[in-house]
Amino acid sequence: MKRARFTEEQIIAVLKEHEAGAKTADLARKHGVSEATLYNWKAKFGGMDVSEAKRLKQLEDENARLKKLLAEAMLDTAALRELLSKKW
Repeated sequence: MKRARFTEEQIIAVLKEHEAGAKTADLARKHGVSEATLYNWKAKFGGMDVSEAKRLKQLEDENARLKKLLAEAMLDTAALRELLSKKW
């Protein structure tokens, strides 16, 4: 099954349709997603504008990058400690 990827703008447009009174089942069928996906989108993007959603995506990407850097630094530190402990 092909996995559809929606942009933040598309997700927010679907959520605005839902807020306008469209039924969840109808929206899910129209856009080819499950009702659970719509509820997950609502939990994550509910009440946001497009600019806020883009900013959230940027922050998530930056957070992932920083976590990766921290993990690499901790790995290097652990390797150095192990190397030093063997010498003494």
